[in-house]
Amino acid sequence: MAESDVLKLGARPLRLSELRRVYESPLTVAIAPEALAGVRAAHLLTARLAAAEAPAYGINTGFGALANTRIAPAQRALLQRNIILSHSAGVGPLLGDPIVRLTLVLKLASLLQGFSGVSEALVRFLERLINQGLLPCVPAQGSVGASGDLAPLAHLSLAVLGLGNLRRHGEVLSAAEALAQEGLTPPVLGPKEGLALLNGTQVSTALALAGLFELERVFAAAVVTGALSVDAMQGSDAPFDPRIQHLRGHDGQARVARVYRELLAGSEIRESHRTCSRVQDPYSLRCQPQVMGACLDLMLQQAATLTTEANAVTDNPLVFTDSGEVLSGGNFHAEPVAFAADTLALACAEIGSIAERRVALLIDPKMSGLPPFLTPDSGVNSGFMLAQVTAAALVAENRMLCHPASVDSIPTSANQEDHVSMATHGARRLLDMTANALNIVAIELLAACQGIDLRAPNKTSAKLGAVHAALRLKVPFAASDRLLALDMEEAASTVRRTEVQSQASSLLPSYR
Repeated sequence: MAESDVLKLGARPLRLSELRRVYESPLTVAIAPEALAGVRAAHLLTARLAAAEAPAYGINTGFGALANTRIAPAQRALLQRNIILSHSAGVGPLLGDPIVRLTLVLKLASLLQGFSGVSEALVRFLERLINQGLLPCVPAQGSVGASGDLAPLAHLSLAVLGLGNLRRHGEVLSAAEALAQEGLTPPVLGPKEGLALLNGTQVSTALALAGLFELERVFAAAVVTGALSVDAMQGSDAPFDPRIQHLRGHDGQARVARVYRELLAGSEIRESHRTCSRVQDPYSLRCQPQVMGACLDLMLQQAATLTTEANAVTDNPLVFTDSGEVLSGGNFHAEPVAFAADTLALACAEIGSIAERRVALLIDPKMSGLPPFLTPDSGVNSGFMLAQVTAAALVAENRMLCHPASVDSIPTSANQEDHVSMATHGARRLLDMTANALNIVAIELLAACQGIDLRAPNKTSAKLGAVHAALRLKVPFAASDRLLALDMEEAASTVRRTEVQSQASSLLPSYR
């Protein structure tokens, strides 16, 4: 394997494009040698603190509301084991492999910064889990986003005890069996190591990053299908004029409008009605730069927040070798992630909402000038009638799902942890929302391409023609009714394809 294919951890902050790479496929990681000096120094300091009489949270005391309970020296190793066992209280479906892989990489990267007090043996064990494709089975539910993602991270950490289950290439094995087959021996936990594994925002951050990456796909596709709808509706490209965007001043709006101009350039359909009497198009066509540009700006802002969080040290307490101190704080509180997830949810809901409105325009002969429901022989054929209904249902579902999670705190741990972020389920719902939005955009692709065909002999632009051709490889023109769900499945696959994504992915941060 080439050195360039290995993701080095501990030498510098992770980039967003690297985080996307971790999410998208298995990979090999390597610990930067320079990171190990800090790990060793912090581990030595933690060992000294554990042997001292002064209380140090989670090192020689209990956890949470039991922080004032002193732990006898003979029981301190048991303390670290017990916290993993007792906190493995998650429920619900298992997190997918991409989420678990990303969580493991984030956890390892955090520990390598040298403020957690863990041993070299522990970070090497996590490195081998990642490289050998051993992914712990982690229930999705049970975290409130403070103090860290305790329950899911505890399930993630069971492998360090040789317990729980691991997935290897999709097969579920007991951790003991999988580790034995791979020649891996779990390390013996030292002071604070169980706590360092459990404290942190890595699960909520991984979920929010996954939501961002999936939303990027939806966004890029929606810009393209929105441009197709403009042409299918014989809409005007005047609203995308750079002078209009300049007067508003928002960067995202200007950048998105430029892409719409590029996508529509050279369209015969546009030229065929350049002198028509229509003055203004409906908002879902005309205001795409304003809506999609605002969504882009929000996505860029949240990408920056999540990149910062991905490179953060979020366990507690933190070990500072320069002063010999261990400090308790609240970096495990995932409020930044919660706000990012809520904001991405709003953007996702809006992208789907405006796309559905364009589908509604296309099937309405009064607005489009096309046959009713885009079918040449309406009456005996219902055409795209129910496709729009499905899109409307998905929009309604996303509106319910985008209720902010960050305002819904609930006290836990006998009121010691009395304000929590709810970041984890706020981020987890993004994957449901982006799946819904992608299906809405897929429906728009079907409808817009049908409309483009109905404008023959005039053709759309070369760029949009390539997108149209990509769909038509799998889905022919609908001359009469057929099983529409199959066409929608193919369209959903098509919007993920390079022919579609590449038209607008340059706007997005993790593709750079």
